[in-house]
Amino acid sequence: MTDRRDFLAACSTLGVGGSLFPGVLWAKVAAGAEITDETIVAAAEVAGVTFSPEDRALMLDAVKGQTRSLDQLHAIPLENAVAPAMIFTPLPRAGAVPTGPQHPVRMSRRPATARPARLEDLAFAELTTLADLVRRRVVTSVDLTTMYLARLERLDPKLLCTTTVLRERALAQARAADAEIAAGRWRGPLHGIPWGAKDLLAVRGAPTTWGSAPFRDQRFDEDATVVQRLDAAGAVLIAKLTLGELAQGDRWYGGMTRNPWKLDQGSSGSSAGPGSATAAGCVGFAIGSETLGSISSPSTRNGVTGLRPTFGRVPRTGAMALSWSMDKLGPMCRSVEDCALVFSALHGPDGRDQTVHAAPFNWDGDAPLRGLKVGYVKSAFDAPLERHPTKPFDDAALGVLRGLGLELIPVELPDFNYNAMRIILTAEAGAAFDAFTRSGRVREMAQQGAGAWPNQFRTSRFIPAVDYVNANRVRTLAIEAWDVLMRQLDVIVTPTAGTQLTATNLTGHPAVILPNGFRDDGTPVSLTFLGRLFGEESLLRVAHHYQRATPHHHAHPELG
Repeated sequence: MTDRRDFLAACSTLGVGGSLFPGVLWAKVAAGAEITDETIVAAAEVAGVTFSPEDRALMLDAVKGQTRSLDQLHAIPLENAVAPAMIFTPLPRAGAVPTGPQHPVRMSRRPATARPARLEDLAFAELTTLADLVRRRVVTSVDLTTMYLARLERLDPKLLCTTTVLRERALAQARAADAEIAAGRWRGPLHGIPWGAKDLLAVRGAPTTWGSAPFRDQRFDEDATVVQRLDAAGAVLIAKLTLGELAQGDRWYGGMTRNPWKLDQGSSGSSAGPGSATAAGCVGFAIGSETLGSISSPSTRNGVTGLRPTFGRVPRTGAMALSWSMDKLGPMCRSVEDCALVFSALHGPDGRDQTVHAAPFNWDGDAPLRGLKVGYVKSAFDAPLERHPTKPFDDAALGVLRGLGLELIPVELPDFNYNAMRIILTAEAGAAFDAFTRSGRVREMAQQGAGAWPNQFRTSRFIPAVDYVNANRVRTLAIEAWDVLMRQLDVIVTPTAGTQLTATNLTGHPAVILPNGFRDDGTPVSLTFLGRLFGEESLLRVAHHYQRATPHHHAHPELG
């Protein structure tokens, strides 16, 4: 049925008439017809796109698989009053955004640290230590910046975690920070601290490659909002860090970013560079992004602490868009308190990203746990070892939390087919890279397998608009169900793997992922804490107390 007249005849048989739309494909599916290569050829002609035989061979099984997800969505009853989350907000009701005054950040009290004989001994120091040293002028920002640049340039050939080193920009910022601090103008705990940006964030004057060869020479004339805010906090940007191309995985046009704990292993993605560079002590902290696990997964693999904020907390202006209703920016650091200090500089509206709400975030590193209600996902912790390989680590974590005086409340997560709703991401990603796909330049990407973006961008064209909208309506029901659960709790602790990751990326809830031990091969495992929407303050407090009671985040890889 490669002839257009044959396809018109099929449309007529199906009662579609002579008007041609890609939805005809789904009319065939509803009628029980098998999807074949000829079907894709005809539907592609209607959609105004052309795919090679090799493209279509990869697409065929994926298109068939999409129909199974749609069947699952169709099985969910939807009242007409259920509205779609089209201009997405995770807010389930009026009054869901907290209000109140914004106070200055308060770091936890710790003994003053002396300057080490070997400056590189500070490579793995937490921000609280680095900030104190810089504020007291025991160590200068230029000292730290020079040290981290040297480590980055020495270790990057092993790790492949950097796309661009910003040496001149960094040293100029460091000198300016030292001059300000010497004059008595200390901006706060990030002043003079070197950091790295995932290379989907625009930085004026530098390439912003998105990890993909077709965009290798791409430049923007304006810094991303988070870059502007960290500049304003006095932080020193030393490098653009790798991401799996177009925010998928740990492979980019330069190769595979490595896990510092096991150099023959990828660092996972897509915030591959931020995870690897932070774990290797090449930056003081990094900024990553998450759509469906891209902070969580590399934080786990590299043994760093990551904060995925509430959707609508941090402006994404100047960041590559993959999914407008799921993309989130957040810090990847050496400790929970580090994440809190960085997040305090990032959150709040910028007047441009219209998804962002104003809400206070008041961090006190010495605030007690008193009064917080913490749940745990009972079925996830109770799963047998063969389905829960991190069970010994996770069970030990519950013991630590109870030892902190918390009465853990058993809970279960709202029951939805979250995987079926992943077509939201696929459709939005396909739209974000529509012109790129139509141009055929997707074939220049390094990854071309069935699960890679080129194939997903192509198959996204076969998601009916009606089902995209209804997936968002089901998402509304999920958000409401999660609201019922979270109004009873402040924080939920859960194994990192499992349903929660997809669920909370769809509902917009924040998460902290932190190191929770090491396997026999020396690689890290993690634990995840989930919070209320805009509940980062309580979420980080619980995770902070847990982390202070465990040693895992103090370990670091030996790289020479």
